[in-house]
Amino acid sequence: MTQHYTEAFISDIIRMAWADDISFDNIKKECGLNEAEVIKIMRSNLKASSFRLWRKRVSGRSTKHEARSILVQHEAE
Repeated sequence: MTQHYTEAFISDIIRMAWADDISFDNIKKECGLNEAEVIKIMRSNLKASSFRLWRKRVSGRSTKHEARSILVQHEAE
C-alpha cells in the first residue's frame, strides 16, 4: 500500500533528514517513519544528485543514529 503524504509533511521530513542534529530515531518518534521510509521519501522527492549527496552525508554519521551516537560518546570518554 502506497502512502500519500502532504507536501508540508514531505518538506518537514526532508528538513529533518538533512539536519545534523536530528537522528532517524527522532524522526521515527516525531513522524512515525523509520529510516527506510525516510530514505524512500528522500529518493522520490530529491533530484538524483541531491539524494546521492544526502546519502553520502548521512552514511556512517553517528548523529543520525542514536545508538551509534551513544557508542561514540562512550568511546571518547
